[in-house]
Amino acid sequence: MKRRWIWIGGIVVVIAAAALAWSSLRSPQVAAMEMHYAPLVRSLQFSARVATLSRVDVGSTITGRVVKVLVRDGAAVRQGDVLVQLESDELRAALTQAQASAGQTQARLAGLRSTGRTSARAAVMQADATLRAAQAELARSLQLVAKGFISASRLDEVQRTVDVARAQQTSAQAQSLANADAGTDVVQAQAQLDQARAAITTAQARLAQTQVIAPANARVLTRQVEPGQIVQPGKALMSLALAGPTQLNAQVDERFLEQLQTGQNASVVADAFAGQRFTARVLSIAPAVDAQRGAIEVKFSLDKEPPAFLREDMTLSVEVVTAKRERVLALPLGALRSQAGSTSATVLIVQEGRAQVRPVGLGLRTLDAAEVLEGLAQGDIVLLGGEPKPGKHVRVKMQAWQPSVSAGPGVLVAPGASAVPGARAPDAGAAMTNAIGR
Repeated sequence: MKRRWIWIGGIVVVIAAAALAWSSLRSPQVAAMEMHYAPLVRSLQFSARVATLSRVDVGSTITGRVVKVLVRDGAAVRQGDVLVQLESDELRAALTQAQASAGQTQARLAGLRSTGRTSARAAVMQADATLRAAQAELARSLQLVAKGFISASRLDEVQRTVDVARAQQTSAQAQSLANADAGTDVVQAQAQLDQARAAITTAQARLAQTQVIAPANARVLTRQVEPGQIVQPGKALMSLALAGPTQLNAQVDERFLEQLQTGQNASVVADAFAGQRFTARVLSIAPAVDAQRGAIEVKFSLDKEPPAFLREDMTLSVEVVTAKRERVLALPLGALRSQAGSTSATVLIVQEGRAQVRPVGLGLRTLDAAEVLEGLAQGDIVLLGGEPKPGKHVRVKMQAWQPSVSAGPGVLVAPGASAVPGARAPDAGAAMTNAIGR
């Protein structure tokens, strides 16, 4: 009898084990991960373009025919270097004529101040002597008329002689005054000389305009002029990049404005030179947002001399580290089941083979992960996929997961996307379009 009950008990145990195994086999299999500590880095990745501190278009201020173009595209020029030479024969002749006119006027002025003054003083002295002689003759004539020796008509002639001598004296004195420093002749001659000198200055200025000069140390970006061409004022003949610090300009989606600060370090790479990364620093963030594109301009300065391969307007890939944690518990964003806000959410964990809801507190977020501040501990099993109901048995398929530290050289991630291991990196121009077109 006792043996019979033992057999019955064994059969029940076998049946229960079989039922449990059958139930387990019917439970859904869900991907899961084990929580562990790892570094977490948040970075922004976008495209930028090379830009010098300032550009300038240079051109002619007069209409003329080009005789020579003295520089080529890409040439380095210094301030004052002649870039373009225009025809200048006519303007040189005008300058020579103005210089001759000024020389003639200056000689006349010098004559007025030297021989002119001497002649004027001599004329005054002569007029004074003539007037005295005429006055003496008039006095004698008056006496003779009184005595009846000469007629009244003779007295009239002597009187006219005195009047003429007085008029000549007045004229000589006026001429002498005109030749003085403040005299009219000298002032007029000085004005003519000033006018002639102004004509020289004008002719020199116009002659100088036949040369298009580099306004500062610069590099020639493009030239749009050839010898023999007729140029006109207002038309750009060359585009120059003025010497100065090389900067990088980027358009960043305004959603990420809060993550950016001046002084942050950046890693930069050019698509054509993927193995030659260099560093930069956030120099400035524009105070206004481009309303049409929803983007904000960010400028970067280089920490060292720019690489030799950099070219104006070259497209570059930039990665800015905006936050970093050395050792945190992190979850993939896909493991978050529901979110009550930016700092809290729920996940499904596995306890005793069953799915259980666990609220968690969140901290730093990246493109693919979130820092867990509370609610989970190292070693907890978190479900990554499926939709098992809380309390139900689940079978877990463990997967290895590590938060992305960096997209890596040549990998550009558009805002709002994650870097996918093994995926081909888009070119910087396409990524820039994706980034600023959102």
